[in-house]
Formats: sequence, C-alpha cells, structure tokens
Amino acid sequence: MRVQVNGETHELTVGTTLGDLLAQLQLAPERLAIERNREVVRRARWAETEIAEGDQIEIVHFVGGG
Repeated sequence: MRVQVNGETHELTVGTTLGDLLAQLQLAPERLAIERNREVVRRARWAETEIAEGDQIEIVHFVGGG
C-alpha cells in the first residue's frame, strides 16, 4: 500500500503499524511525535495503530537547546 511519510511516498505492507514504520526507518522513538491524517497519535498507541492506504504520516523530531 502507498502512504505519505513527511511528504514522501512509501510502499508499506498491509498491517504495518506506526511502531513498525519507526523501526523500518530506523528512528528512535524517544524524541518523536507522530501525526496520522492530521491527528496526533499517542505514543502508547503506536504499536497498535495500523497504517492504511493513503494515510498521511508526519513524524516530528523534538530538538533540545536554547
């Protein structure tokens, strides 16, 4: 299935969760926020939230500093 991740098209297997996507992209979840179709998904739900055809996923990295 095709989805948009941060504006880029990605091909994913049906049943892929947000947690699976982070693993595939080799992203550490500690400093991330994920939005699916313009709705923030709580970290506790990433492992169970399946991505669907046509979803738009935005992954935001928090950056510290001052």
